[in-house]
Amino acid sequence: MDKERKKRPIGTKGVRAGLAERDLRHIWHPYTQMKDCESMPPIPLAKARGIKLFTPDGSYYYDTISSWWCNVHGHCHPHIVRAIRQQARRLDHVLFAGFTHEPAVKLAERLTAIAPKGLSKVFFSDNGSTAVEVALKLSVQFWQMKGKPDKRCFLGLDRGYHGDTFGAMSVSGVDLYNKRFEPMFFRAFKAPAPYCYRCASGMGGVGCSLNCLAEMEKILKRYHEKIAAIILEPMFLGAGGMIVYPALYLKKTAELAKKYKVHLILDEVASGFGRTGKMFASEHAGVSPDIMCVSKGLTSGYLPLAATLVKEELFRAFYGDFDKFKTFYHGHTYTANPIACAAANASLDVFDMEGSLDNVGLINRSLKSFLSDMSGLGIVGDTRCIGVVGALELVKDKSTKCSFGPKRRIGQEIYRAGLLRNLLLRPLGDIVYFFLPLSARQRELNEIFEKASEVIYEINSCS
Repeated sequence: MDKERKKRPIGTKGVRAGLAERDLRHIWHPYTQMKDCESMPPIPLAKARGIKLFTPDGSYYYDTISSWWCNVHGHCHPHIVRAIRQQARRLDHVLFAGFTHEPAVKLAERLTAIAPKGLSKVFFSDNGSTAVEVALKLSVQFWQMKGKPDKRCFLGLDRGYHGDTFGAMSVSGVDLYNKRFEPMFFRAFKAPAPYCYRCASGMGGVGCSLNCLAEMEKILKRYHEKIAAIILEPMFLGAGGMIVYPALYLKKTAELAKKYKVHLILDEVASGFGRTGKMFASEHAGVSPDIMCVSKGLTSGYLPLAATLVKEELFRAFYGDFDKFKTFYHGHTYTANPIACAAANASLDVFDMEGSLDNVGLINRSLKSFLSDMSGLGIVGDTRCIGVVGALELVKDKSTKCSFGPKRRIGQEIYRAGLLRNLLLRPLGDIVYFFLPLSARQRELNEIFEKASEVIYEINSCS
């Protein structure tokens, strides 16, 4: 490894150093071991344009992970910025119980028009975790009002991830994030994830017979009278390792939900709004869930907003006279915030104005080419890709698929090496991934993947 490059400080000079020092006096950052900030302080940013993030001294980083999977159309898109500014002058915020406004109504109309068939009602909230909480509570209360109060458990995947609130954690399966809080979780069954690279039957996606679904059906067959819903991320599992799985698995899961009379909740918080090449990932399998959760790309990451979409049958179960106590007693202060709704409407405008979905093919081709070039390296055990999402799973031993593990912290090495080459790469443990904005252009992709290749080759040579 280039010793000078390795030693070069990141974000520690002049204005950048001063802001970082002020930050560390008072701020506790998410998913960050704060002791690491002694050697790698947070990097101050002054502005963002397109897919670049700029520091106060004019340096930049390519935002290859869409600022935690949110940014769809690039930063500071003039149409979205203008919509936010105009709405802020008219109506900033109002409680959404007993009042309504044009941005929310318009957004609900547009969401139900583009959503999978049958999703006709929209319940707004403010982030992905709360969209999932809404979905879980809706499902449980529905079954109670249908005279089936025992249906209050859920079935998720052992590598699924649905958020940081307690309900969302209960139905997730990423132990590293959740294990300390497990005594506080409600009961949820976990089926094995469709993880082709580490397939228990050894098929690895070749001639796959979806054996991993057998355990899911086994759980449903035994406990369907206690299970309210199946919840999963469609087409790929995000925080679980960017695990891309076959559309047939999603289709068969939907069939199982119908067969055993449980709701199907699709968590499209990460996969929605074009990430997979379709507006919603469920379209790849032709699946229409009972409940769908969206956030992140809903506003292109400009403002916090989320929505839980449901079918009419669910909504009608909550409809009745007040003394029947069917009201869904759930809400958030910032439910359907007018400025956030305006941002979401503007983001949907940009899809039409710029043909954003059409650009996914270009990004996907470049991403696949890069992954193919990297696949032969000794530390690259697996590559996977869908739409603008791609991943390399790094292994210590290619024949045994043994991971590097937390002591080596290979992800931290890659993060640092990326920053030195103007790339924001934030691996998930041993998994290097890309979650690119739909606005990325060919010249930008060429530079991103050229620099990323340097990073991976460098780490490979040291391993």
